[in-house]
Amino acid sequence: TLMTTKRRKRHNPEQIVRKLRDADAMLNSGKELAAVLQALEVSESTYARWRSQYGGMKSEEAVRLKKLEEENRRLKQLVADQALDIQMLKFVAEGNW
Repeated sequence: TLMTTKRRKRHNPEQIVRKLRDADAMLNSGKELAAVLQALEVSESTYARWRSQYGGMKSEEAVRLKKLEEENRRLKQLVADQALDIQMLKFVAEGNW
C-alpha cells in the first residue's frame, strides 16, 4: 500500500538522465536492482521505460530530444488542421452546403 499512497512525481529529461546515471553507478558498485530502484524512488517499469527512452544520453541530448518531439507534435497538428481546412473549402466550393 506504500506505492498507492505516494503521489506521482513528474521528472524532466535532465532529472531522468541524472537518475539513470546514478543507477548505473550504484549497479556498478554491486548494489541490487531492487535497492537502486528504492533509492531512486521509481518502479521497475518506470526504470525500464526511462532506460529505453534515455539510456546512454547526456542530459542536454535528452532535452533536445524532448524539444524535437514537441515540435514534431505541433507540426503534425498544423498539418492536420490545414488538411481539414482544405477539405472544408473543397466541400464549400462544390456547393454541397
